Amino acid sequence: MVAFTISSKWLPITFTFTIAAFSGFYILGKKLRSVESKIRVLEATLKCSLDKCAAERQGRIRAQKALREALLQKKTGDSLDLTTYPLVPIATVQSCFSTRNGTPRQPLLVPLARACLIFDTARVPPASLEGLDEYSHIWIIFVFHLNTDLEKLWMEPSKSKFKAKVRVPRLKGEKKGVFATRSPHRPCPIGLTVAKIVAVQGNMILLSGVDLVDGTPVLDVKPYLPYCDSVNESSVPDWVKADSSLAMTSVTFVDVFDSSLEKCWKLAEKCTLYSSPAEMKRLIEQVLSWDIRSSIQRNRPHKSLLTVGNSEPGGLSLRVERHDDNESRYPSDTQDDPSIIVYHLILELLDISYRIDFEGNVLVDDVGFVSSIQKTNRSQCNYNVWKDKL
Repeated sequence: MVAFTISSKWLPITFTFTIAAFSGFYILGKKLRSVESKIRVLEATLKCSLDKCAAERQGRIRAQKALREALLQKKTGDSLDLTTYPLVPIATVQSCFSTRNGTPRQPLLVPLARACLIFDTARVPPASLEGLDEYSHIWIIFVFHLNTDLEKLWMEPSKSKFKAKVRVPRLKGEKKGVFATRSPHRPCPIGLTVAKIVAVQGNMILLSGVDLVDGTPVLDVKPYLPYCDSVNESSVPDWVKADSSLAMTSVTFVDVFDSSLEKCWKLAEKCTLYSSPAEMKRLIEQVLSWDIRSSIQRNRPHKSLLTVGNSEPGGLSLRVERHDDNESRYPSDTQDDPSIIVYHLILELLDISYRIDFEGNVLVDDVGFVSSIQKTNRSQCNYNVWKDKL
């Protein structure tokens, strides 16, 4: 057995190390207790602050609710319900569709149909659009501002004569309840549509596949989310599935159309969202491949036309339609044949005239420049602005 002994000369050193170790542990423990104390104080302070914030939030919510209820109360003695909400347009649409006539009834039917969504920077900073270009499509909530019956919305309900049923184009004028359709004539003239995002730049979004008329006020935009916006188990009535009922048989152009379009293009190219006359011609073909006439136009007896003149230069007989200024002229060789009416479609600053026979064949006759169309913002947002992204 081996015994270990410590020489007397090492005892002071050993004792010194022992004292130092105990002192270090003591100081470390004291620091740890101090840190733990500070943590407890901070946790208590944080809890107090969170409780205070929660109380303030509850108080703010109660105050906001009380204010909202006060704002929504009817004025004493008023016969009308003046309930309102702070809905103000945040953007305006610059569309290739200058008038309601010709604007598609549903989105994405005309892939080349372009529009520029221009946001009011006083209400919506351009930074609000950051990240939107990572999506392919957006929902657009807008106002049907060109409805002919908007004044009814300010009338007393008993006097507004609101129509519960509307005529459905796909049912050849048969009526359905307004909420079973996408008619623009609704108790609240608010529309919902989807469009493809082509590009985002500053306070503007370039869209395609639109069904929006020029000047449409926009209330909000939201990104399209396929995982929740597309419902696989959805169903619709059979009459909604009958897309072919509005499809035209063919669209052809007269031989001189291209030269006429070239002449008009020189006047319109600074204000257009399209790159060339050829691209505009493709847009015209896509729009007219669907029957854009109303059910009344399709079913109206042609004898309701009234002749007001003998002829115009070029051998055209001028006939004015009583109900729709979209119908205007007959070629002189068909003035005794009321089966052919000349219709007009206005795209951007171009007036396109066309005819439809009983078999659904469209013949595009001519194109002219329309100087009377308002050109607001068209120089701000045209093809040259977006050509690098198209």
